[in-house]
Amino acid sequence: MNSVSESPTSKPTVVILLTPDMRAKLIPASAEKRLAEVANVRAPREGELTAENLTGLVHGAVAAITGWGTPPLDEGLLAHAASLKLVAHAAGSVRHLIPFTAIEEGRLQVTHAAIHIGEAVSEFVMAQVLAFLRHPAELAAGMRSNEPWFDLRSRLLGRLLGEQTVGLLGAGYIGRMMMRLFRAFNARVLVYDPYLTESQAREMDVELCDLDDLLRRSDIVSLHVPSLPETRHLIGTDQLALIKDGALFINTARGAIVDEQALIAELRKNRFTAVLDVYEKEPLPHDSPLRTLPNAILAPHAAGHSHETYLRQGATAVDEVCRMLTGERYRYEVTKDALATMA
Repeated sequence: MNSVSESPTSKPTVVILLTPDMRAKLIPASAEKRLAEVANVRAPREGELTAENLTGLVHGAVAAITGWGTPPLDEGLLAHAASLKLVAHAAGSVRHLIPFTAIEEGRLQVTHAAIHIGEAVSEFVMAQVLAFLRHPAELAAGMRSNEPWFDLRSRLLGRLLGEQTVGLLGAGYIGRMMMRLFRAFNARVLVYDPYLTESQAREMDVELCDLDDLLRRSDIVSLHVPSLPETRHLIGTDQLALIKDGALFINTARGAIVDEQALIAELRKNRFTAVLDVYEKEPLPHDSPLRTLPNAILAPHAAGHSHETYLRQGATAVDEVCRMLTGERYRYEVTKDALATMA
């Protein structure tokens, strides 16, 4: 896509700080049309989205739509962008995009589309859980190989999710989505989150417990905590040793939360199965032992990605810009209070 030229009208200027390819992937045509009705839209051409060009791209704009591939909007840039009031991030984390001091001091309003990534992650987790419990791929393979009917059914007899105890680490927006989904199957849900109160847990129909207790009792463990200094290697050798034999351990959060070498050592004992979508080093090295372990089910940081998710992210960013221009309240603002525990 080429840059959209600005006409000399009274419309405010909004800049889309995405490459043409990413812009096409994230922002639906209907959202682009809606934005153009209320703003002069500026966007970089192929090769123009660089840190050196940011000042010129942002000049005079009241809002910027950002996403994957947008260079950081540092304090040096913000000093030359006095008109910029809103950054609508068409992705999740803004930790490496925006100086948090700009939000804390009220110099910049920021929104994000992490809720939609969370929707995709929660579906991915449920797909992995149900596949683990009911073995659809293995049953299909047995049928293709003509394994005796009743032998196949007995060998791969499944388990009901509603009879499992699920342990969730983290009660943020994804953790809460997971609570609702697992409770819909009538599974018992345990939650570890230092910020969740007993009264909140009761309202969600889940049981609040400490980390070790959760790991000991859970048939399924799923991680949904942010990557912060205090959560680095939250799951290490001692914690992994507590996981039940035959359990399912899922990490779709961040690789740094789990001590990867300790996890590899524990998986080699073949006690439980791990679904891993994130790693301490990404892309996962070709020689990683995880690639050779039969009880490690791997994905390339794909849980939060889907075609519809991308379009929802972009549409939400446009919606937030339109809300700013019409004086409406944001739906997904990154507030000062949220910064300490954000991914």
